[in-house]
Amino acid sequence: MTDTAGDAGASQVLAQARSVLVIDWPSRDVPATLAAAGFAVTVKGGPGPTDYTVWEVTDGEPVTRRLGHAPEHADLVYCHRPFGELPSIIAMAQGLGARAVWRQSGLTSTGAKAPDGCWTPPGESQQGRELAAAAGLNYIDDVYIADAARAQ
Repeated sequence: MTDTAGDAGASQVLAQARSVLVIDWPSRDVPATLAAAGFAVTVKGGPGPTDYTVWEVTDGEPVTRRLGHAPEHADLVYCHRPFGELPSIIAMAQGLGARAVWRQSGLTSTGAKAPDGCWTPPGESQQGRELAAAAGLNYIDDVYIADAARAQ
């Protein structure tokens, strides 16, 4: 595991990933940008075991197709879910052989909702890092993944 704080850590995690499982997102920008950046993107779009789609770029536009099952592997698991769900997301990431979990709050430092917001209370951020580290995973929560993917 490496220090994954800030832009340098985010860049390193993305450089080591080819496939991303996206669990919820604050805007369509997240899966569309990841697909445009060349990642194999699978989206968990609901609570059911068949609620999975693939995002790809065709003729320069992001398109989706139904997958109908969880991926067998993901290098990175991205989520925009409440902090209380993080332990189960980390367990899912481990089961998929992921190296990292990337969580986005969708909030600004004032608590306002923002599609690119990445503010997390410091104690919550530290606890997320500790939970991920205990599972052998890198953890990012301070960089907007679409911006980091565009910068790759």
